[in-house]
Amino acid sequence: MLFAHDTECGLVAATALVNTDGRDGEGLPDIAALDRFLLRYGWTGRHERTKAELDAVRALRPRLRRIWYADVDEVVAIVNGLLRESHALPQLIRHDDEPYHMHAVPRDAPLVTRMAVEAAMAIADLVRGDELARLGICAHADCDNVLIDLSKNRSRRFCEAGCGNRAAVTAYRARKAATRS
Repeated sequence: MLFAHDTECGLVAATALVNTDGRDGEGLPDIAALDRFLLRYGWTGRHERTKAELDAVRALRPRLRRIWYADVDEVVAIVNGLLRESHALPQLIRHDDEPYHMHAVPRDAPLVTRMAVEAAMAIADLVRGDELARLGICAHADCDNVLIDLSKNRSRRFCEAGCGNRAAVTAYRARKAATRS
């Protein structure tokens, strides 16, 4: 593990949230999709299951996506803005059989607030560790998904959407075609 467990979870969840808004269409088309997203990424606490909540979560995505394209000063401005607007007050807590970890807003805070703060706290750890280079954009030509490289050797180039496999198949077919010629 390169970072604290809650930092890694926050980075992975923020990356996945950003990628629900991409070229392949809306990844959070309805409340049921948001329910599945929350379950997959271990979100607990308050969840109202309303259209307003879904719209608020969707509205957070462009702001988070900007982090992947920004320089460190803009990243810090975004992170500080999210924390300030959310009235974040970091505290160590333990729940749901998880070890102590950092929460900066109460579990009954609105879902979008908790998502924004979790992402901001995780990105803050990247900034503090001079690790923003771990944020990347998928190297596949037809993809604009973002990625978080948590590998030890910083070698991740493709997102979770199967782009690495598609690139490998394309390269294989090109090699086969070249040997036939």
